[in-house]
Amino acid sequence: RDYLYVPLGGNRKGPRRTYVNLAIVMLLGGLWHGASWNFVLWGAIHGALLALERAVGVERLWGRLPGAARTAAVFLIATLAWVPFRAADFAATAEYFGRLVGWSAAPATATLLPGLVASPYLLLSFAAAAGVTWLGAPSWSWTRTLSPARAAVAMGLLALATAALATQKFNPFIYFIF
Repeated sequence: RDYLYVPLGGNRKGPRRTYVNLAIVMLLGGLWHGASWNFVLWGAIHGALLALERAVGVERLWGRLPGAARTAAVFLIATLAWVPFRAADFAATAEYFGRLVGWSAAPATATLLPGLVASPYLLLSFAAAAGVTWLGAPSWSWTRTLSPARAAVAMGLLALATAALATQKFNPFIYFIF
């Protein structure tokens, strides 16, 4: 922010300049992560989303949705926006999105959507996240008065997540290759 966004004028030179500044910062942020068109695409997507949110306004964009739906929508958009960051190239990005929605030459059983919907770990994670969002306090204040029952549930979910990760193949940290 201090080295790029503010020197470009930040949000002090009118709305259009703010949107351009957000796009420039995110495009350069993409290039900073790697010299690949995928990182440029990643930056462009995030810049466009930030500009859209700034132009439309958070309340107009999300105001009518309940809290859990807001959280789910932002999580879904952010997760999809990170696909180019992890994909090897544009073809892999397109293949991923194609398989996600079933637009792929692969058989229908190979698409990602049925596998995700049928995943018990994913369904459990969504249920836990929805429960915390819907039943929990709007801030982290509930952690100060954590009951033994809530602590047990949290530890159980942590153990399940750890067990699920432990059974997966080794995946080295992404920045280790740089």
